[in-house]
Amino acid sequence: MSLYDRVQRAGNAGGATSDRATGTALLPALRKQVQHIVPVDELAKLARDNPERARNEVRSACRRIFDAPQWAFVDASERESLVAQLLDSLFGFGVLEDLLADESITEIMANGPHNVFIERGGKLYPADRHFVDEAELRALIDRILGPLGRRIDEASPMVNARLPQGHRVNAVVPPIAMDGPYLTIRKFSEHVITLEEMQQAGSIDEGLRRFLVWAVRARKSIAVCGGTGSGKTTLLNALSCVIPHGERIVTIEDSAELRFKTHPNVARLEARPQNAEGTGEVTIRDLVINSLRMRPDRIIVGECRGAEALDMLTAMNTGHDGSLTTLHANSPEESISRLTTMVRYVADLPVDVIEANIASAIDLVVQTQRSLDGHRSVTDVVAFDFDRLKGRCLARSLYARDAGNDEGRWVEVPDWVDRLVNSGIAEEEEVAEWKRTYLSVA
Repeated sequence: MSLYDRVQRAGNAGGATSDRATGTALLPALRKQVQHIVPVDELAKLARDNPERARNEVRSACRRIFDAPQWAFVDASERESLVAQLLDSLFGFGVLEDLLADESITEIMANGPHNVFIERGGKLYPADRHFVDEAELRALIDRILGPLGRRIDEASPMVNARLPQGHRVNAVVPPIAMDGPYLTIRKFSEHVITLEEMQQAGSIDEGLRRFLVWAVRARKSIAVCGGTGSGKTTLLNALSCVIPHGERIVTIEDSAELRFKTHPNVARLEARPQNAEGTGEVTIRDLVINSLRMRPDRIIVGECRGAEALDMLTAMNTGHDGSLTTLHANSPEESISRLTTMVRYVADLPVDVIEANIASAIDLVVQTQRSLDGHRSVTDVVAFDFDRLKGRCLARSLYARDAGNDEGRWVEVPDWVDRLVNSGIAEEEEVAEWKRTYLSVA
């Protein structure tokens, strides 16, 4: 029997059906018949109160439907596949379920129901599936946001959220989304990438890896800069992995993405948007201010992008050295103007005063970049100096790596490297060998 005949028979049993990119043309007919047995509203309430019972009700309804003679042509394996897909579409992520399970995929983007793309290895590819219609994509968005207490509608057509697995979700719906609902899911692996693994992948070289370990253990405040998708959060997490276990860490994020699998003393804070009544907002700045009362040894701010920059700089300048953060900036020099602008959101301070604070607060800026072939790497490490005559914060290059090169070149080594031996962070011979190896390249 042809697929067309099967669809026709299923359609006669339960109404018109639609084909799908997965080739499962019978799924819409099965969904429609299940909804006759278990109404949508009843199923939604049951899913909130008892998810496992809701799934069992759907399985039971499917068994009743498959007992009808109209479905006799569907064999046991196909029935099992149809039930699994139906459960995914009703309670899971539908056509996106297997994409989320694929560890090689780092981002999923739905530009309306019929254009789904994935990111793999830093490159974008069209996915071999699509949603039936806008209603199915919108239902998935609502299903994602419901348990998280977020809402999206015409009055509030954009939303950011975080899935229980840690994946970051952004959704945009009409009227501002022109081609139907847009859904973007940034995936974060449970596995935390270390500096050693970044070296193996070619993102950093051996000399830089050792230098970054020293910088973290020497409690140098570091800002990781780069564009969207350049690997800032991955590097920030890798740097966090080498923080000594005897220190207390407080992390502050707009959407919790950092992973701490082995560190014993971590307090994780996450910002909260306004609720449906327009109240209850907790900003990154609120959390930075509160973190100072939590006895942190290190404060890690997932991303500075607003008024919290002032409080972060203040914390770094008042005893919370060794703190870490990320910034959106295309170069280390640009990060100075970005920080200055953010501080001036909340404080009408002279530019030279702000830049003096930046120079004293941040010890290192590490620049990340994603190349055209999708490869992510560290391209620059700079230190900040304040020129009192000019009243300007200046970036002093320590390390630079050209695109396509396996290793970078060291231009200069900061003074604190010579003090690593006295502080017990590194052996004298280790520092001397590192200098002999890498300064000779400069």
